[in-house]
Amino acid sequence: MSIIENAARRLEQVKQSPSVRTDARAGEPAKQTPARLPNLANANAQPAGQTSVAPTPPKHHVEIDLERLQQMGMVVSNGERSAVAEEFRVIKRPLLRTAAAPSRGGAGNPRNPANLIMVTSSLPGEGKTFCAINLAMSIATEKDYTVLLVDADVARPSIPKALGISAEIGMMDILCGDRKDIADVLVHTNVPSLSLITAGKGHRYTTELLASQDMATMVAELARRYPDRIVIFDSPPLLATTEAQVLAMHMGQIVVVVEAERTTQSQLQEALRHLDGCPNVSLLYNKARRFSTETAYGYY
Repeated sequence: MSIIENAARRLEQVKQSPSVRTDARAGEPAKQTPARLPNLANANAQPAGQTSVAPTPPKHHVEIDLERLQQMGMVVSNGERSAVAEEFRVIKRPLLRTAAAPSRGGAGNPRNPANLIMVTSSLPGEGKTFCAINLAMSIATEKDYTVLLVDADVARPSIPKALGISAEIGMMDILCGDRKDIADVLVHTNVPSLSLITAGKGHRYTTELLASQDMATMVAELARRYPDRIVIFDSPPLLATTEAQVLAMHMGQIVVVVEAERTTQSQLQEALRHLDGCPNVSLLYNKARRFSTETAYGYY
């Protein structure tokens, strides 16, 4: 029997036994509804009211070249064990303990949540961005944490170049009012536990914007939106600009990178004076030469 003959037979059956729909709320029979004719043109068409919806990708997503990072001697989430990876396992542990104590909300002053960590240095070129990225990548391997890496060095943003990604809008676009929501500047990556916020456009009043109440509101939202999130800020050097000093006012922990055989004691002391009153200041000794008997991974 053909499709048309089947349809005609079905229509005749419907006419003889009209369907009745019951209104569940009133318990009364509702109006009779005519039967729907089969779609003769497309027997495999989807039922009425159902549409095919493709999965929606994240609003902003980038692919970090993890193989390239590994070749550069950096920590990667799916990489093999290395001396650098082991070093940052040691470095992150006390930072995570402080962020988790006495509860996942962080220790210390509520205005300075301990899961906000600023990585800075006394002078440019001491390796603070390298350390910030490695710290973030190492924390991203944790089972109980996610990490957000923020490029707060507006004058010399280095994270996009180091990760091999493009930078468009970022933190400064929120502070300037060009973007209203953090979701507009949040960048997801192919490392599931790692997200980014780039610096955004430069501004001549960067220090004032970082010291503003809008900045305080933004970092508070970043700190408290997810209880398992660690937020790492790659900050400008302390002796090169005033921006790092005002950024430090919002932080719960500060890591000062000290370059071996370069940073003088007086420079470090001056840099630390800019952090007076800041809780939980730690030093990270960087670019130290390894003994010849150790496995060589270069400087880090």
